[in-house]
Amino acid sequence: MASEYGHPYVQRFFGGPPMAVIGRLVLLSILVGLILAAIGLDPWNIIDSARRLILHVWNMGFDAVRWLWRYFLLGAVVVVPIWLIARLVKAPRGR
Repeated sequence: MASEYGHPYVQRFFGGPPMAVIGRLVLLSILVGLILAAIGLDPWNIIDSARRLILHVWNMGFDAVRWLWRYFLLGAVVVVPIWLIARLVKAPRGR
């Protein structure tokens, strides 16, 4: 039994109407391409671009760890006491 979009096995393969799936894939590919371009990857020389990205991340690694640790501590000063208070308020009472 064929649907309005073609054979049922084509829809099953695509996971929905083929044109809708292809449209979503195109939009998602453009979004991912923008993100990869923002971090410096080049589609024409992706191996070299990935190597340069890894070296850049490695070189700034310790600064990134210090940066991350600082924001972790800043957030933990707020998050952990709120979590602790919420856990104490919801703690089961003795019988």
